Amino acid sequence: MLTADRSFARPRPRTGAQVRAVAAAGVAVSFLLLAGCGGGGGDAKATAAPAPSATADDFGCLSPEQAKAGSVTFPSSSGQDVEAFVTGSGHTALVLTHQADGDVCQWVPHAMELGQDGYRAIAVDSAGDDVAEVTAAVIYARAKGATKVLLVGASKGATAVLSAAGSITPPVDAVVSLSAPSAYGSMDSGPVVPKLTMPVFYMASDLDGEFADAARQLSKATKKAKENDLTIVDGPNHGVSMLNDEANYTKVKAFLKKYGS
Repeated sequence: MLTADRSFARPRPRTGAQVRAVAAAGVAVSFLLLAGCGGGGGDAKATAAPAPSATADDFGCLSPEQAKAGSVTFPSSSGQDVEAFVTGSGHTALVLTHQADGDVCQWVPHAMELGQDGYRAIAVDSAGDDVAEVTAAVIYARAKGATKVLLVGASKGATAVLSAAGSITPPVDAVVSLSAPSAYGSMDSGPVVPKLTMPVFYMASDLDGEFADAARQLSKATKKAKENDLTIVDGPNHGVSMLNDEANYTKVKAFLKKYGS
């Protein structure tokens, strides 16, 4: 069983939520120090330092305008805050999950394009609890008015969307898996995909090591899906990079349109 992404996760900078938490802690310390510096007079009053203004997370790739308009945070069932970039509108939401060697920025260009196509694209910045993050993004999308939700994942993110699709209620409308390993970390989509009933689209490159074999095995096990589309493309590209080929991207977008319209 394939258990690892092709690339290892690189060290990641602090997220906006972590930076804001540190800033808040600094404000609390400043308040305590001021409170202790009232002098000898009993009427001296301490004045707290002004709270820092909330700044939208740019994830290292968004413009200030994009960050202000689309950087969001929502809770997950695991208790962590999930950060994401949201763009577009409409009643169909696409939850986009990235590879282990990337972050939310990996999906931003495609999210922008899909948003212009009429979808509400939600690119999740994974902090490690992938299945809970995907589920939280679906809850967020539905709370914002989405009547259809499709999941699109790349590599590790594809394992996450396949795994999450088995437990989300009501079920999502379709799933796209790009170069998914059948298992990654604590996630194992192998026992899940035989139970999936929504349409599933698998894509992998024929020269991408064992990921093409994993796609074939997962597709073969996906017996109950309304549609089970397996596409093996030429070349060595992996995950999101397969969409750099316009022919591949067109196939994915056709599947999204078929079940997201």
